[in-house]
Amino acid sequence: MRRVCVVITARASYARVKSALAAIRDHPELELQLVVGASAILDRYGDVSTRITADGFEIAQRVYMVIEGENLVTSAKSTGLGLIELATVFDNLRPDVVLTIADRYETLATAAAAAYSNIPLAHLQGGEVTGSIDEKVRHAVTKLADLHLVATERAAERVVRMGERPESVHVTGGPDIDLAAQVAAEPPLDYDPVEAFGGVGPHIALDDGYVVVVQHPVTTEYDRAFAHVTETLYAVEALSVPAIWFWPNVDAGSDATSKAIRVFREARRPERMHFFRNMPPEEFLRLLIGSRAVIGNSSVAIREGSFLGVPAVDVGDRQQGRERGANVVQAAYERSDIVRAAEAQIGHGRYAPELIYGDGKSGGRVAAVLSDAPLTIEKRLTY
Repeated sequence: MRRVCVVITARASYARVKSALAAIRDHPELELQLVVGASAILDRYGDVSTRITADGFEIAQRVYMVIEGENLVTSAKSTGLGLIELATVFDNLRPDVVLTIADRYETLATAAAAAYSNIPLAHLQGGEVTGSIDEKVRHAVTKLADLHLVATERAAERVVRMGERPESVHVTGGPDIDLAAQVAAEPPLDYDPVEAFGGVGPHIALDDGYVVVVQHPVTTEYDRAFAHVTETLYAVEALSVPAIWFWPNVDAGSDATSKAIRVFREARRPERMHFFRNMPPEEFLRLLIGSRAVIGNSSVAIREGSFLGVPAVDVGDRQQGRERGANVVQAAYERSDIVRAAEAQIGHGRYAPELIYGDGKSGGRVAAVLSDAPLTIEKRLTY
């Protein structure tokens, strides 16, 4: 029986791995050890841990590792604190393999703690290319990892070119797409999300269509976060449809992004915007599926958006270089450009689904690899 320790540190991480968690928990040869920490256990960001337990998963350990401030210094210090705390967690749990997800600073802390503890590390969604510091973190984690569970063939090729053993690289697809496929097969939005989840702002009618907005600060341009999101706020206000806006991740620049939203809300009193901190990933996806477009710089617009055929406006360069489908158009950090792109996407309507990041059956593949693949911390250079 292999003990698989999965570390979840942000709301997006849970959606990205939920189907794999279920497959690991239900696999006869695997034991799930679930560690939840960082912003995933902070009320300010919606406390995803309450949803995790409500979904029937048992949390083995909670890890407090976020230092307040959301700037470059606190991001670096939070990484260090995470490394310290997770090293203790791994020493207590004694997993056979640690699974870490994607490209956040907490992912780097998880990877370093496992690597220095001589615990084999599996990395989900490596080998992808984007802008910001995320790409550096993702590639650094690839070099620390022993088992690579990638979403696309192109990502697999990139991991091998980085010197990783081909037999350690497995194209599983993204478990985030599994969740999107599940929700797409269920009934559409049939309730009022404002009544269900609260949030802040006027009660908006969604019957005639709406857009979803998710914009995070860009870590390498964190000092421009206020200006960046302000352009998007004015652009979304100028559109003729209501907007459901989600709060940013805990990253350098998040304070400025949040402040810009509050300042805009107080000064403009927008009548067609409602703001949420968080909601269950299935309900977020249900809102996304029912929207006329998604606007901002979240990978959900590119990953799940391509699978669901949701028109997307990718603002700025946070997702620069990421594989994308026909559903995505680019816009600069300028309100007129965002309005132009959003109006074109709203007018276009749905796109044909594309299976770039998965086919909806990735969770089982992840569990199978974790069960069957040789676990070794040895490296063989192939440069």
